[in-house]
Amino acid sequence: MGALPRLSRLLSAIEWGLSTLAAIAMFAVMITVMLDVTMRYVFAAPLAWSYDLISLYLMVAVFFLALGDTLHHHGHIAIDLLQPHMPVRLRHIGETIGYALTTVLVAMIAWEAWERMATAYANSEVTPTIIQWPTWPAYFFVVVGSLSLMLRAAYRTIGHLASAIAGHALVELPPPPETELSAGETAA
Repeated sequence: MGALPRLSRLLSAIEWGLSTLAAIAMFAVMITVMLDVTMRYVFAAPLAWSYDLISLYLMVAVFFLALGDTLHHHGHIAIDLLQPHMPVRLRHIGETIGYALTTVLVAMIAWEAWERMATAYANSEVTPTIIQWPTWPAYFFVVVGSLSLMLRAAYRTIGHLASAIAGHALVELPPPPETELSAGETAA
């Protein structure tokens, strides 16, 4: 077995763990909202902290922790107007360029989030609300999610470059759009 499939399986395991945490955060959002609504309308005692918890931590975790797994499953929006009509090598070259640019951009986001998290932690920054929530954990979710996305994009950069050189797919190309699938056929 080659290095690329082993690396993909390792990344997949990490992405699965992060997606599981994102799902738990989404469940926590639902429970918190249900509890807040119940407390507000049944007992006339809303939870003063629910909005801050959801907006500062939980929604950030839901979004950022699922980024790498979403890319792994080709779940991000892609414009594929010309791609199915291109030669295989050219498709891999295009994917290499796109993923290389993505890797650099997301690395910059991760770096900035890391610096912001370190500053917030060092300065003991808190929210200016009733409960003074520390702000650094929100940046932590951004760092971890961005790193996951960056690693998957870097893997795809290397894989598509190797595929362009080899002339055949060493990493998967995005599946065709569902509109191009024949009746009864499903994307892998």
